[in-house]
Amino acid sequence: MTRTVVDADEILKRAKPLAHQHGTELQPFGHIVTLPLALPERAARQSVENLNQLLADTSTLRDLYRKHHWQVAGPTFNQLHLLFDRHYEQQDALVDTLAERIQTLGGIGLAMGVDLGDTTLIPRPPRGREVVPVQLSRLLHGHEIVLKEARAMARQAAESGDDGTNDLIVSDVIRLNELQVWFVAQHLVDAPLLHAE
Repeated sequence: MTRTVVDADEILKRAKPLAHQHGTELQPFGHIVTLPLALPERAARQSVENLNQLLADTSTLRDLYRKHHWQVAGPTFNQLHLLFDRHYEQQDALVDTLAERIQTLGGIGLAMGVDLGDTTLIPRPPRGREVVPVQLSRLLHGHEIVLKEARAMARQAAESGDDGTNDLIVSDVIRLNELQVWFVAQHLVDAPLLHAE
């Protein structure tokens, strides 16, 4: 009978979560783990640095869409509310794709909001609600920043032989951002609503 009690106590000890653990980092940020990718470490390191910048800016652009989705107001509320939500979801998927490419290259992707905020090149908006034309202009400026750096980074990746990163930047980052620019920019065309001129 005593043995059963001891065994039950041991089982309960094993079932208790081992919370509040501490340890050393498995891989420090900024260090590359060389994987058998047939890609020079120098090329992988440069791509990881570039992709982390794109990750920070894409995360910020994604969050701008979420902010404006929540705070949009006025006669175009419904269509912009839905557009901003759709663009948010597309940018969110792109964030995941960028982070996975960084890991594939043996790097560590930025993950915490504070680190992303410290790294992004996109200006921080005020916390309050802005009028629609300013929201749209902010989004277009964010896209322009991402597109400018993406084009330069795609060329760098191609020159270093990192075809995977080049393809991701051209096929996913540039094409999505160009398409979203078109959708957003059309809301800033000064066209008559009721009467043709």
